[in-house]
Amino acid sequence: MASTVAPVVKPPAQLQYHRVLLKLSGEALTGPGAYGIDPDVLLTITEEVRDVVRLGCELAIVIGGGNIFRGVAGSARGMERASADYMGMLATVINALALQDALERIGVMTRVMSAISMQQIAEPYIRRRAQRHLEKGRVVIFAAGTGNPFFTTDTAASLRAVEVSASVLLKATNVDGIYDEDPKKNANATKFQDLSYIEFLSRHLKVMDSTAISLCMDNNLPIIVFSLGTSGNIKRAICGERIGTIVH
Repeated sequence: MASTVAPVVKPPAQLQYHRVLLKLSGEALTGPGAYGIDPDVLLTITEEVRDVVRLGCELAIVIGGGNIFRGVAGSARGMERASADYMGMLATVINALALQDALERIGVMTRVMSAISMQQIAEPYIRRRAQRHLEKGRVVIFAAGTGNPFFTTDTAASLRAVEVSASVLLKATNVDGIYDEDPKKNANATKFQDLSYIEFLSRHLKVMDSTAISLCMDNNLPIIVFSLGTSGNIKRAICGERIGTIVH
């Protein structure tokens, strides 16, 4: 009787990282506008995702909700913090569904998994099920952050990356790496090529919050911070090309 065990498929040689978690900000979807989802920007992102999936990369995505609502901003205006954070989590679900629709329209199979139960539109987050989806070549989009207030989507990205055994966390931003000062305010700001976790924390850099960095440090998960605005950067990072800043 023939064996029914599936053969082990090795990732293509050009891939530096086989299983990857990509963190996208909600603001990345706005394009030139200040609010909402720009269809052209969404298409550009999904085409880049399709390219890396075709290479054999197992890709998970955590997306923020800042293009719709930010919990911290709501709290600063007098809202109760937990309520504001839950509203922000719901905004990430809207973005996740938009990303899912755009990916599946270009032939990329996806699953949206939500940390807050809403079974009519998303699967509940179950770690082993998420890993199985990745093994089958589906892009897994994690929505609703960690499901808990007072935690950022950066922390959710670090947590999910560790849980699904990703080999790297890619943080796509609107600048080409980490600087000692805001390069938009100071043209002489110095870009870091490499940073240790401790250096990042001691310099109080604002690219990611300290909880997210500490979680990566405790689990030896490297972080690559790079610009989403340069076409092909997601593929370059996954294939091991030196772009942006690596925190390790």
